[in-house]
Amino acid sequence: MDLLHNTVQPYDWGSRTLLPELMGVPPTGAPQAELWMGAHPAAPSRVLRDGIPVPLDRLVAGDPEGQLGAVAVRRFGPRLPFLLKLLAAEAPLSVQVHPDLAQAHIGFARENALGIPLDAPDRNYRDDQHKPEMIVALTPFQGLCGFRNPADTADLLDCLKVPALRPYVETLRGAPERQALAEVFRAFLRPSAGLLDAVAHGLAAGAGEASAHAYDRIARAHPGDPGLLSALMLKYVELAPGEALFLGAGVPHAYLSGLGVEIMASSDNVLRCGLTSKHIDVEELTRVVRFDASPARVLVPREEGGEETYPAPVDDFRLSRYRLRAGEPRRRVALDAPQILLCANGTAAVSSAGERLGIGPGQAVYVSAGAEAGLEGEGTVFRATTGTAERIG
Repeated sequence: MDLLHNTVQPYDWGSRTLLPELMGVPPTGAPQAELWMGAHPAAPSRVLRDGIPVPLDRLVAGDPEGQLGAVAVRRFGPRLPFLLKLLAAEAPLSVQVHPDLAQAHIGFARENALGIPLDAPDRNYRDDQHKPEMIVALTPFQGLCGFRNPADTADLLDCLKVPALRPYVETLRGAPERQALAEVFRAFLRPSAGLLDAVAHGLAAGAGEASAHAYDRIARAHPGDPGLLSALMLKYVELAPGEALFLGAGVPHAYLSGLGVEIMASSDNVLRCGLTSKHIDVEELTRVVRFDASPARVLVPREEGGEETYPAPVDDFRLSRYRLRAGEPRRRVALDAPQILLCANGTAAVSSAGERLGIGPGQAVYVSAGAEAGLEGEGTVFRATTGTAERIG
């Protein structure tokens, strides 16, 4: 096992205070959006070997079966298949969607055949993997997840009192669900500047339902961005600490504010719908988006033997938490799979082979497959590893 040394990503939507407050360190004054824990090549965690920092992806590449276990290598290849993060949002992130595995394989091969460089700004597929993800709130957390019922979106648009929205309101109320969502979404990806200004004015005037304040905040954070209209079609969701959302392929979403633990398949495949200056490929985006208004389900963990597991219908990752209490027996956390143990509050100690590592909020330990390891302390620890697909519902 190893204490991880991790990278903070300073994206401009990040909070300047949430991560420092969690970790008990002074703020830098700059945004601190995400703390990455894993072996993603863009910012791998480091472990110390003879006092020298070694990237975790290099450690895995040197002994895949020893680090990941034979089962994980057969299923995912010689790579850590998940990435764990602490995510701290102060401003709205981009509205985005992720492909499924088949779409990722086809898109990656197509763009390779076209000779598009992997780092090109107009590239959609940077690898051949899907990117399901889950967010667990540590503070009250706000986001957008999946399409609203078309009639509900029509009601919101009506309240804005913008005459140019009338044709879209009629489509949302009169057409079958999939057709209505697809037609209006495509149109909203390329709105006129005048329509955007009128919608932003309507939101600023306080028109619409109780959640309209969230969309007004988006309009203020991203003035003139066409993503505002697609955001209006998405469901506003509030999570209490401990609650979670799972985001599968084709589901448009955006995080708005709050601090959470995020886990995802280790991929860079993102198709953006708006609230960004980055590339938007409308044609590919509309091939990937799933035009249905399935309810956004807020998840709570399932407790078994002191471990609380958040269900996910994928096997790239499994996320659970332990709420440790002083004086309780040590929990055995050995697995024939790689795992990362992240302390979210309080203190914890991970022990293995006579070694003991203490961790506080924001610190994490990597445990290789098959290592005999135990966990004790007084606080909350999240456990990220690989898993088997579970049905949600």
